Amino acid sequence: MPARTVTAILLLAFMPAICAKPKNWEPSIKAFEAKDKTTPPPENLILFIGSSSIRGWNLKKSFPDLPALNRGFGGSELSDSINYFDRIVLPYKPRAILLYAGDNDINNGESSAQVVADYKTFAAKVRAELPNTHFAFLPIKPSLKRWQLWPGMRSANEAIRKLSEKDPHLHYLDTATPMFGKDGKPIPNLFKEDGLHLTEIGYALWNKVVAPWLKAL
Repeated sequence: MPARTVTAILLLAFMPAICAKPKNWEPSIKAFEAKDKTTPPPENLILFIGSSSIRGWNLKKSFPDLPALNRGFGGSELSDSINYFDRIVLPYKPRAILLYAGDNDINNGESSAQVVADYKTFAAKVRAELPNTHFAFLPIKPSLKRWQLWPGMRSANEAIRKLSEKDPHLHYLDTATPMFGKDGKPIPNLFKEDGLHLTEIGYALWNKVVAPWLKAL
């Protein structure tokens, strides 16, 4: 078999893994809605939304005295939280929203500029629909698995941080900086074996950053 043909076959074999970008989150969203019917969420709650770093967060353990609701759906992008805003944000009328997203976006090939643009769209929806709701962004984390993508992630974080400094309604909770070791790279024990998702130690670090902001609301 010619080398060119072999190369083409290999590319086709790996393309789904490289280009896969899930768009149909309907099963996850319907599961949230069904859960809300059987176990109505509390009023005046604190909403955590975003990708797997949110989904894997044990909020009851981290914030036992707060009415925190986890609506993270793993693998999602910021645009997905925007698309389902009317179903997984607006109905709760939360007093605060904490968003973690952008990680998968950049891993799936989006630019840092697109992440920032999506952030602005999400923030604008919060401001328009929930003017009394506090909104905080948790920056894209530096991880072992996606370290090569960190420059773009850092660029998006920095742009969002600057936007937050200019608008009193926007907040940037820097959970990223404490994740670096003295060598300037992510601290290994913050991550599970996959080098991407957080361990309990990783979440404990995030708790230290997030808890003071929540208590001050």
